[in-house]
Amino acid sequence: MKNRFVSYSKIVIFVILFANFRGFSQNEEINKGEWVAMFNGENLNGWTTKIQHYDVGVNYGDTFRAEDNMIKVRYDKYEGDFNDRYGHLYFDQPYSYFHLALEYRIVGELHPGSASYTIKNSGLMFHSQDPRTMLKEQDWPISVEMQFLAGVEEGKERPTGNMCSPGTDIVYEGKIDERHCVPSSSKTYYGDQWVKAELIVYGDSLVKHIINGNEVLRYTKPQIGGGVANRYDPKIKIDGKLLTEGFIALQSESQPIDFRNIKIKNLKGCMDPKAKNFKAYYVKSDKKSCAY
Repeated sequence: MKNRFVSYSKIVIFVILFANFRGFSQNEEINKGEWVAMFNGENLNGWTTKIQHYDVGVNYGDTFRAEDNMIKVRYDKYEGDFNDRYGHLYFDQPYSYFHLALEYRIVGELHPGSASYTIKNSGLMFHSQDPRTMLKEQDWPISVEMQFLAGVEEGKERPTGNMCSPGTDIVYEGKIDERHCVPSSSKTYYGDQWVKAELIVYGDSLVKHIINGNEVLRYTKPQIGGGVANRYDPKIKIDGKLLTEGFIALQSESQPIDFRNIKIKNLKGCMDPKAKNFKAYYVKSDKKSCAY
């Protein structure tokens, strides 16, 4: 009787474990292509800071803050001038194929001692090197940037959603574009209004920038190359290497800015890596979230 009970117990345990595993696998499938919040609204758990002149993980001067259900970038606790303390707040999970959406607003005044080009200027880095591979004095991560700008002078165009390329290159209109920044076709946004930015990335293929629902820029083949990034580990910068994936980071460039409603849709499970063209990338699926 005892042996039968033990055998029966083992069978029950196996059935439970199998059911849990099957349920977990099904949940994984369900989550493919679904929107996931990147920020919990309360703290910076799941994010890592890297600021020039400091080791990875040091959030100097409480630069990045979780307040009012937003991630805020502030410099009121800095001692002295800005001193090139360029910083980035990295989400801890790398992505390859994804659709990211967030809202930002540029607020306040530029911190004293900042470069003039940083006024009303910030951005979102993607396909970035791991912050743990950045040297203490490295200024910019080897990455691609979706740049966020606000208007400075009434009547003077200053589009947002541009592409900038620290330590990288992109192919624009059929050839590698040697400009550090490629302007988008967006309109100019003034003041501290909220702007919705979306980024759609297909691995090392097509990249699309979207501002307030309108596509404003597209380019292909993000890859390591170019200049601007300084004092990096030379082993990391392999010019010509296509960027298939990387980390995502919010920028601190001496201009206060707020970010909210930060979410991401992992498209990797919805894509056909053997597709020969962009239109054929998406696998046929009953899930509306996978249908683009």
